[in-house]
Amino acid sequence: MTDDHGAPISFLALERGTPVLTSDGTRIGTVEHVLSHPEADLFDGIVVDTRLGPGGHRFVDAPEIAAIAERAVTLTLDADQAARLPKPGASPAELSAGPGDAPEGELTRKLRRAWDLLSGRP
Repeated sequence: MTDDHGAPISFLALERGTPVLTSDGTRIGTVEHVLSHPEADLFDGIVVDTRLGPGGHRFVDAPEIAAIAERAVTLTLDADQAARLPKPGASPAELSAGPGDAPEGELTRKLRRAWDLLSGRP
């Protein structure tokens, strides 16, 4: 990471509006929300706003984040990979499952949690 991104910081200090960059230097948006469990010191990832206005949210899982600094978050993904980042998933209260449905995967669980946090649901 270059010096113009500032010193490395904890996810606990990451602020909304911080630029999010791909591994090849493309700015894809800004931090909308940090997904974490601070009391357990667990970092799940971030929700990125990829448009100038509201909307355009994408989920970035913690392992896809290379560095968090004062003035930028850098991903392990290049611009092409980042273009395929998933949207935060729907709230579990709004989904239905049948007896033949597969168990929920780790990514789905994180996306649901991201949506719940964004929508203000407990």
